Amino acid sequence: MNKLMTKGLAGLALLPSLAMAAPAVADKADNAFMMICTALVLFMTIPGIALFYGGLIRAKNVLSLLTQVSVTFAMVCVIWVLYGYSLAFSEGNAFFGGLDWLMLKNISLTALSGTIYQYIHVVFQASFACITVGLIVGSIAERIRFSAVLIFVVIWLTLAYLPIAHMVWAGGFLAQDGALDFAGGTVVHINAAVAGLVGAYLVGKRAGFGKEAFKPHNLPMVFTGTAILYVGWFGFNAGSAAAANEIAALAFLNTVVATAGAVLSWTFGEWALRGKPSLLGASSGFIAGLVAITPACGYVGVGGALLIGLIGGLGGLWGVTVLKKWLRVDDPCDVFGVHGVCGIIGCILTGVFASSSLGGVGYAEGVTMGHQIWVQLFSVILTIIWTGVVAFIGFKVADMLVGLRVPEEQEREGLDVNSHGENAYNQ
Repeated sequence: MNKLMTKGLAGLALLPSLAMAAPAVADKADNAFMMICTALVLFMTIPGIALFYGGLIRAKNVLSLLTQVSVTFAMVCVIWVLYGYSLAFSEGNAFFGGLDWLMLKNISLTALSGTIYQYIHVVFQASFACITVGLIVGSIAERIRFSAVLIFVVIWLTLAYLPIAHMVWAGGFLAQDGALDFAGGTVVHINAAVAGLVGAYLVGKRAGFGKEAFKPHNLPMVFTGTAILYVGWFGFNAGSAAAANEIAALAFLNTVVATAGAVLSWTFGEWALRGKPSLLGASSGFIAGLVAITPACGYVGVGGALLIGLIGGLGGLWGVTVLKKWLRVDDPCDVFGVHGVCGIIGCILTGVFASSSLGGVGYAEGVTMGHQIWVQLFSVILTIIWTGVVAFIGFKVADMLVGLRVPEEQEREGLDVNSHGENAYNQ
């Protein structure tokens, strides 16, 4: 590969039996495959995350949520071209890339990243940065100032997402340590979930939280968003192989199997816990399974994927029913309960089920299961601390500049009309 190590292949570089020499020419099939995968990941944010989160919150705030997701999406795309891609994926030190690719300079039209044109790699990675920022919004919905969201995004993307992406996927500190994260357990899900959790604490609970019933205003919208996320996730996971090859096929199959397992374990767990299975529970099970298998999908066998999904479904259910109460946090879209808990589960279990004795592709030469599990755990801990500190700084800066929360009277009336001058449902 030319100067950078692409996602997916970064992990495979640790596995000598699967490492591939960089070809001299572009592969048309791989390029077509990766453009389709990129479009699918972009589709996950607009409209997938927007609809999923929009349905979970109250009707008076749905447009504010859609606006936050949409505008931060655009902001991340611009930052990515200006300096984000360079700091994440160009040659640098163990924590940050360099400045060689600012505004994508020094990247020619025919430059390659593996078998694909580097421009496609730029957009594919941009789509991951976009959805990661979009995930955070669900934790702070219904009471945060729009301007505060934008200020936070600039700081957090620059100081948290970019270095963690570099550490994991571009040959940085965690990659050198041997961490396995095929498609974003640390970089995307834990990263976003911890930032969202910090934001939820700093912004504070919604007015009336714990005294009033805050129910999803549109479950069909939640299901529609879930379905879009499910389909898009195949671009997310299979595309992280960076080629239309056998590893992409493995990731694709594992994504189906793990998600199915998580839907069943969440549904039956909720049925036993509450006496009735729900559409919201099944939808949450889809997301839990997708999150849990994300770091593992290109490394584990099908049996391992099924077990990761089953465990992830129950773990996500525990996260939103038990852990959320322990934390005493107002996380409207259960970002930490699902993405945080299931991301951690998936990352650690990757260290278990990547073992060739359990059907996985195997560890790097000389690496034992115990060592790999420790490496996985260390990558989780480092991500939590790094993104937590940066998120705290980002929200504090936003608070000092514009204030984090809207006034209570505006919050009770709704952010749609007060922040954006619109109503989703005119009566």
